[in-house]
Amino acid sequence: MSAAKILIVDDEVDIRGLLKEILSEEGYEVQVAANAAEARAARSALGPDLVLLDIWMPDMDGISLLREWLVNDGHDCPVVMMSGHGTVETAVEATRLGAFDFVEKPLSLTKLLRTVERALDAGRRKRLSTRALGAALAVPIGKGKVIQTLREQVQQAASSNSPVLFVGELGTGREAYARYLHSLSGRSAKPFLTVVATSLGADPAAALFGVESGGRVETGALEQAAGGSLYINGLEELDGATQRALIGAIEHGAFTRVGGQNRVLLNVRWISSAKEGFEAGVQSEPLRLDLLARLGVITLKVPPLREYTEDVPDLLRFYVDRIVDDQHLPLRRFSVAAQNRLRNYPWPGNIAELRNLVQRMLILGSGEDIGLDEVEQELAVKSTVSEPLVKQDLLALPLREAREQFERAYLQQQLMLCNGKVGLLAKRVGMERTHLYRKLRALGVDFKQLAED
Repeated sequence: MSAAKILIVDDEVDIRGLLKEILSEEGYEVQVAANAAEARAARSALGPDLVLLDIWMPDMDGISLLREWLVNDGHDCPVVMMSGHGTVETAVEATRLGAFDFVEKPLSLTKLLRTVERALDAGRRKRLSTRALGAALAVPIGKGKVIQTLREQVQQAASSNSPVLFVGELGTGREAYARYLHSLSGRSAKPFLTVVATSLGADPAAALFGVESGGRVETGALEQAAGGSLYINGLEELDGATQRALIGAIEHGAFTRVGGQNRVLLNVRWISSAKEGFEAGVQSEPLRLDLLARLGVITLKVPPLREYTEDVPDLLRFYVDRIVDDQHLPLRRFSVAAQNRLRNYPWPGNIAELRNLVQRMLILGSGEDIGLDEVEQELAVKSTVSEPLVKQDLLALPLREAREQFERAYLQQQLMLCNGKVGLLAKRVGMERTHLYRKLRALGVDFKQLAED
């Protein structure tokens, strides 16, 4: 195994020399830089596994250099900040920008070496995780026609720079398809940045467009994703002011940071997602049609798992292998009977529910095989009565209960389609009206209230 590469950035020649000598004796490949300009060149040439970065330097402080690296490249390796007279504020700022740790001068060599080992180990784990994630997302799992069609649509959309909107239920893997689209595009070497609409905080404009204050610049998501793709998760959750601001930025191809004056050119591929049925949603501020027209130039539907359950065995194997590798758990395999049962389960939580079920089976179970009884016990704790009919797991119930539950859900939903009119319902379902009234009362379906509603 080759030696880990460490870059030391410090304007004090004595400290650079001491650290280089100590870390070289520990078996590391070490390079030094005296200022920000040398650090940029050395980082580009060396490709370090770790950077030890001094905060106070003559040409540019370490915090500003860390922020520059974050904006331009992301954190491709851990950074440990060093300072002879640091403050809580600088430590907090460094951590917020992604620094792995903060050490004070004069340096304790024991603490420094321990921090270096921890940082390098964290960097190795992150690289392994990133490679595993990249491999997992390279091609979405599924051999059936439904997923094959969606893959082909994503591949076609990737060849252009048009905005893409993925629509689907929660848990269907919309972000996975967004990442797949980015990986196939001409922007794949640049950042893929995810913005969760519900997590933008009290000032969404600052999070998206950045802030200028007192000569300091805090970049927002649009600049951090420059050259790459910006993925907005939950487009329908954006408030009205943020929607209007995005429309303005898209129309003009530029934006202004909050508190700033200079216009920043916009250079991102827009990818977003929205919940199935968002058009009829009950959110306080509905999605503007002009924003939807700009971000939904290509709209792709991500199907719920119940529409391609023939792929469930492949998905089970995939997540077993992935979770076993990631979490170092004992390998277990689903029996044929267990796989067949799960193929006939409606998966109201979609891919996310399947992944969580696999994880619980691996952590809490024992033995090499995951049998039908173990799966039935896991599914038995789920309540599905309030779910729409297509999401109810009727196979988990005794025949009488399953029949009653099916009839109740079936007649309730049919009655809604008939606007609460029992006469129309009788014709629709092919039942005599008197018998239908008795059936509705026996099942507890309040057809009078439904008609009033």
